[in-house]
Amino acid sequence: MSRRQQFVATYRMAKKTDPRLGLVLALAFLVGAAVGFGVFFYLMPGSGVLALVLGIIGAFMLGMLALVIVFSRRAQKSAYSQMEGTPGAGARALSMLRRGWRTDQMVAFNKQQDMVHRVVGPPGLVLVGEGNPHRLRQLMTSEQRKLERVAPEIPVHQVIVGNDDGQVPLPKLVKHVTKLGKKVKPAELTDVMSRLKALDASRSNIPLPKGPVPTSMKGMRGNLRGR
Repeated sequence: MSRRQQFVATYRMAKKTDPRLGLVLALAFLVGAAVGFGVFFYLMPGSGVLALVLGIIGAFMLGMLALVIVFSRRAQKSAYSQMEGTPGAGARALSMLRRGWRTDQMVAFNKQQDMVHRVVGPPGLVLVGEGNPHRLRQLMTSEQRKLERVAPEIPVHQVIVGNDDGQVPLPKLVKHVTKLGKKVKPAELTDVMSRLKALDASRSNIPLPKGPVPTSMKGMRGNLRGR
């Protein structure tokens, strides 16, 4: 989609759970425009027509900046609220990770649709589980053993998505993963990824479980950044 189409699609998606979004965005633009006009009209050098032109330019620039910031936050909040509780929500949230991270969806799962995703990044290897915590423990422990065999020197972290004690809420998942620290150098990550390819090749023919396939949020992410 074009940038404009992405913006419209994101707006429609967000409005489903945020019916006052249009009013909030209009107020954000007006407040930003008022501040921008005041700053550029009264504080910038010049007078008369020049000051008026600078004030209008400043009003438009700061108004749009305020609109984009508010829209980004409200749309992201709406997206998480719509994803929460659906199969694959964690994988979709992890797609918001920036460059330097790699997410492999559903490296382990069972017929109850409990699933484990694998993230490779500066903290090392992160296993992110979605589903029943008791069933996930076995899945994640089994997957961690496999990782420790192919990359014993790389730290492995386990994260379960949820709202109970010891779990990470979906809206905080990306922030939690990125704050696990920087324990692996980029050169080591490249080597680890090549080893993981060999591990994944041995299970590439395993059928995926039934249910909705997680979709990527990268298009929305780019749109919210104004790209």
